[in-house]
Amino acid sequence: MKLLVRMLITSILVLVIDKVMKGVEIDKFTTALTVAIVLGLLNFFVKPILVLFTLPVTIFTLGLFLLVINTIIIMLCDHFIPGFKINSFWTAMLFSVILSLSQSLVYKITGDSK
Repeated sequence: MKLLVRMLITSILVLVIDKVMKGVEIDKFTTALTVAIVLGLLNFFVKPILVLFTLPVTIFTLGLFLLVINTIIIMLCDHFIPGFKINSFWTAMLFSVILSLSQSLVYKITGDSK
């Protein structure tokens, strides 16, 4: 049940960010829900592999390279989902930062911690 609530919260946040940011386009709510599901799957399966392969760079940049990895995950999501469009790398990076911060804030408010 907690996973379903997290997916719904993430999809609503994705829709809100779509309305606020230029360069992000989402067709409808089902697309946002698909984005939330695919982001969760990519973060679970692909992100650990990317982090492992880029560990020296991540250590050298004191963890800032993780922003680039999150951006790559967002761009992969853009590639796989029709109806979800990110215009540039920098837009994807800003989208990733805003989504992460807003998720943290909402989960903190609702008392839902990892």
